[in-house]
Amino acid sequence: MTTTLTLPMSEAARRIKTDHELLLERLEGRSPEELAAEYRLESGPLGDFCESLHDLLAHVLMWDEIGLAVLTEARAGREHWSMDARWETPEVGRMLNRAGVMAGRELPASLLLHRLLSTRDALLTEVQSYPESQWDAAESGVGSLAQYAMTVPGQPAYVHAALHLDELGWLTA
Repeated sequence: MTTTLTLPMSEAARRIKTDHELLLERLEGRSPEELAAEYRLESGPLGDFCESLHDLLAHVLMWDEIGLAVLTEARAGREHWSMDARWETPEVGRMLNRAGVMAGRELPASLLLHRLLSTRDALLTEVQSYPESQWDAAESGVGSLAQYAMTVPGQPAYVHAALHLDELGWLTA
């Protein structure tokens, strides 16, 4: 696992919150039919596996659940399955993303939204529960693990919905 400089816990939490707020703003007031309709951005589709806002909701939710599980397992002294090298290839990552989105298509958006909010709250509680010394401890710190697990390779840390929605401007604001 290689990481760049670990962001402080407060910045990680701020980015997670802002990323979710951006997604929730896009979802607000839309009917289930509108959420399931094709959704494209000026710069292209949401991703090669997300065709709608419903898909993006399922995708971000799956990503959050895995991130939360990585931290929960680390707290218990175990490594989460997703950290195993067999799961860390682009091909397997794409298969997992597609499978998560396909599973999400089987669930009503209202249930996915309920689960997203619950998972987000649990994720933020987990991220903010560590003493700063445990978060910041160089390569062995939980902040370094969290940042690795919750950052799309080659992209800014702790953003996911914003990447798919082409809304990264808030990072520099």
